[in-house]
Amino acid sequence: MEVRAVTRYVRISPRKARLVTELIKGKPVEEALTILRFVPKKAARLVDKTLRSAVANAEQNPNIDVDTLYIKRIFVDGGPTMKRWRARAMGRATKIIKRTSHITVILDEA
Repeated sequence: MEVRAVTRYVRISPRKARLVTELIKGKPVEEALTILRFVPKKAARLVDKTLRSAVANAEQNPNIDVDTLYIKRIFVDGGPTMKRWRARAMGRATKIIKRTSHITVILDEA
C-alpha cells in the first residue's frame, strides 16, 4: 500500500534539492529522518517536512504499519520560474531566474 506527499512551489532550485533526495532514496523512514537531521542544507529541512507529511498520511490508514515504511520513490521536479531583472552598468539589465521545485515522496511497506 503506497502513501504519498507532495510539496509544491518550494523556493529552491531542483538541482540543489536533488542532492539531498539522492541521500535518502530507498532507505527506511527512520534512517532517512536521521540523515536529514544532520545534512547542513536548506533542502534537507524541506524534504524532512515532506517526508513527515507522508508518514502522517500513512498513520491515517489503519492497514499500514508505520514502523515498516521505506522510501519507495522520491523525486524533485521543477516548478514555475520567477523572472526578475537587475540593473547593470551603462543602462543594461540582466535576468535573474528564481527557480521553484515540487518535492514528491512515495512510501511503501517493507
